[in-house]
Amino acid sequence: MDIKAILDAVILGVTEGLTEFIPVSSTGHILLLGHFLGFQSTARSFEVLIQLGAILAILSVYFARLWQLFISLPSNPRSRRFVGGIVLAFLPAAFIGVLAHDFIKTVLFETPMVVCVALIVGGIVLLIIDRMTIKVRYDNIMDYPLSLCLKIGLFQCLAMIPGTSRSGATIAGSLLMGTDKRSAAEFSFFLAMPTMLGAFTYDLAKNHALLSVDDLWLVVIGFVAAFLAALFVVRRLLDFVSRHGFAPFAWWRIGVGIVGMVLLLTLSPAIDESAADGRGERVTDHGTPDGQ
Repeated sequence: MDIKAILDAVILGVTEGLTEFIPVSSTGHILLLGHFLGFQSTARSFEVLIQLGAILAILSVYFARLWQLFISLPSNPRSRRFVGGIVLAFLPAAFIGVLAHDFIKTVLFETPMVVCVALIVGGIVLLIIDRMTIKVRYDNIMDYPLSLCLKIGLFQCLAMIPGTSRSGATIAGSLLMGTDKRSAAEFSFFLAMPTMLGAFTYDLAKNHALLSVDDLWLVVIGFVAAFLAALFVVRRLLDFVSRHGFAPFAWWRIGVGIVGMVLLLTLSPAIDESAADGRGERVTDHGTPDGQ
């Protein structure tokens, strides 16, 4: 494990933490950035596993509220309905994620242009929704009906396409169905916990035998960086959204998508050729050329 790999892991971890809970697509950002850095993770597990750092950032910020929710479950129907709503919203993505896991990791994760298109299209959609006048019917996540939670969960499935953004899809869906901006972002926080934990657990179980010691150390480095960066975002995002809405994130998505497209069209041939040369010189632990 060289210094460049460590620096790449730190950069990608910070990027994951800063973008996970805002509607700009953390996966899209780290896939694009990793492409231009020449970062190649085993089975693309690094990009999934470092999300645990962002999960722990939410848990640390919301620990008191989560604990209160937990101890009130036996006696409080409102708490039980909220937890049931989160579970219901989680199930569609869990089902599709398991079925499409290999396609997502081997095809969509390996197609940076898809990420750029999704960033731009998602930014335009988010910009339109942010400017729409929608009658607010729900402003407290504890009062979201189960039917609304399920619909938000279906919107979350759009985030299987890297660049779409899990939080962006759930927030956009929530707003279209009559939630206010602050509660939409907060529900996205809570839904992230089972969704990201499920993705982490499934990917680790599926690929742990492929990961070397160096791979695991890079994950740990990225995890710590993601945790610290996400901690900063989670503490400030809701107030920012209440004041500014989602338009700043929409413009950011569009800008990153356009810049990414330009760089892919101008720089990618050289990057791919360099990566191919590097792979040609590397040998796996089994004595066979890497990538075969």
